[in-house]
Amino acid sequence: MNWLESFRTSWSAVYSHALRSTLTVLGILIGIAAVILTVGLGLGTQKDVSAQISSLGSNLLIVAPGSSTDTSGVRGGFGSSSTLTRADADALASSVNAPDISGVAAEKTTSLSLEANDTNWTTSVTGTTASWLDVRARTLSTGEFISAEDDETSAAVIVLGSETADELFGTQRVVGQSVVISDKPFQVIGVLDTAGSDSSDNLDDLAIVPFSTAASVLVGGTESAAVSTIYLQAASDGQLSAAYQEAETLLLNLHSITDSTAADFSISSQDALVSTATAVYETLTILLTGVAGLSLLVGGIGVMNIMLVSVSERTREIGLRKALGAPPGAIRRQFLIEAAILGLSGGLLGAILGVTAALLLPGVIGSSIVVSPAAVALSIGVAIVIGVSFGVYPATRAARLAPIDALRSE
Repeated sequence: MNWLESFRTSWSAVYSHALRSTLTVLGILIGIAAVILTVGLGLGTQKDVSAQISSLGSNLLIVAPGSSTDTSGVRGGFGSSSTLTRADADALASSVNAPDISGVAAEKTTSLSLEANDTNWTTSVTGTTASWLDVRARTLSTGEFISAEDDETSAAVIVLGSETADELFGTQRVVGQSVVISDKPFQVIGVLDTAGSDSSDNLDDLAIVPFSTAASVLVGGTESAAVSTIYLQAASDGQLSAAYQEAETLLLNLHSITDSTAADFSISSQDALVSTATAVYETLTILLTGVAGLSLLVGGIGVMNIMLVSVSERTREIGLRKALGAPPGAIRRQFLIEAAILGLSGGLLGAILGVTAALLLPGVIGSSIVVSPAAVALSIGVAIVIGVSFGVYPATRAARLAPIDALRSE
């Protein structure tokens, strides 16, 4: 028997027991599809998280205020105090000691109600400077952004997020309309492009006003100079670390702090956020892939079981072939090809199911699934290896049967 004849005989044996073969393939099919979907979901989630973090801006450093302690001695987390001021942001923007920082945007954020055309909408109102648009890597769909002159004169102008504009004005022309905040009218001068959401905020539901306007008109009091966040843009990816060191050193000097561990602010970078998120999802992907791999093991056991049954059913056939001169290698080869056919069938069908599900499920679960060609190819290869590996023992058992004993079997 040559290889072609062995393949023809093996395919005939698999096809003649179609239902049994289908049930055997099913175990491998489910395992392969599960592995492809698990790896794809892990890669897709990493992609989504990276995109959300990148939506904050490019080469970004985020400076947050320090912690606060209330009268009962309970200490809040970073961001709960008012340790950063507009003066800090101005110093970072103008300092010759921070050449690796190309852009600075301070934010003062509060939640306020906006009124327009008998419609109310509560949103996040952010006071900031003209550099915010570039630092946060945002664009305008219409109109213009606040200018340095608007900030100097505390102008009553406002730029709306796309969702905020829709809620207040619907399909009407937005630029030039008036919005009332805390009984003070603001003229809409621009609308931001859609940006989606990050891990905690809706980036399209906000309103932007000049920082000085927010400080003097909307907030006032002793907190008028305090900022919620300072965004720093490094000149390039390679200068992000240097920008971090420059910002930390300058702020420590401004706040008269000698020990960096006692800093009343925190600085985080996109790289750190991406690395942390990626590490978490890589661990989950490995764990879930291992669980999915167990179904492949079950499928392999099913292949071994069905091959042992096949050997038992065809004992007389094996004895007759060996009596006519078939060598043990030819018998072994036939059963190994049968096992490989089962494994390959399960791998191909599982890959088709996994890829199809990866294309259809994102719209249902709301998360991206990235189909990895390497994972698909590897899964098919693993399916074949499993089929052959679990077929070795039945094939070897068939090859070792003595012709006389095989012919006498019932």
